[in-house]
Amino acid sequence: MKGIVFNLLEEVVSREHGVDAWDELLDAAGATGSYTSLGSYADAELLSLVMAASSRFEIPPEAVVRWLGYKAVPLLAQKYPGFFTPHTSTRTFILTLNDIIHPEVRKIYPGADVPVFDFEAKGDALLLGYASARKLCSFAQGLIEGTAEHYGETVALEHLKCMTRGDDKCLLSVQFNGQGDSIERQ
Repeated sequence: MKGIVFNLLEEVVSREHGVDAWDELLDAAGATGSYTSLGSYADAELLSLVMAASSRFEIPPEAVVRWLGYKAVPLLAQKYPGFFTPHTSTRTFILTLNDIIHPEVRKIYPGADVPVFDFEAKGDALLLGYASARKLCSFAQGLIEGTAEHYGETVALEHLKCMTRGDDKCLLSVQFNGQGDSIERQ
């Protein structure tokens, strides 16, 4: 796992709960906390931090990962505006993941192991397939929700299939509800 994900987790936890909370998570996870954005770290270390956050904040691990994805979007938009400014909607942004965003991520973070997405339009909805050995579909869901907020839209997500339930890939139905002030959460 690239260090940028650890950096995002540190920034989100510190902003939302204070620097002391981040230090407590590091202690509970037995992690060093010295992550460089270009560095590579064991997936198990992120999992340990997620489990520590789950215990500390009393929410399920999947909710921690989803929260991280959601809260990471403003930070990513600030760091990498070129990914966001060409788009005016969540849908157009999502459709560039495989062809534009992930190739650029690999340039910035050599060796990054990014998920593979596939897409199928279904009326106003987009069926989004997600495949990754890490099975961090909750992170992808949070990123989609955060991106919708970034563009002033609402989305309704339904997790039709999930790798964590034994499916070969995750399948999300993403319904775009246009301009709005909040995100419908399931």
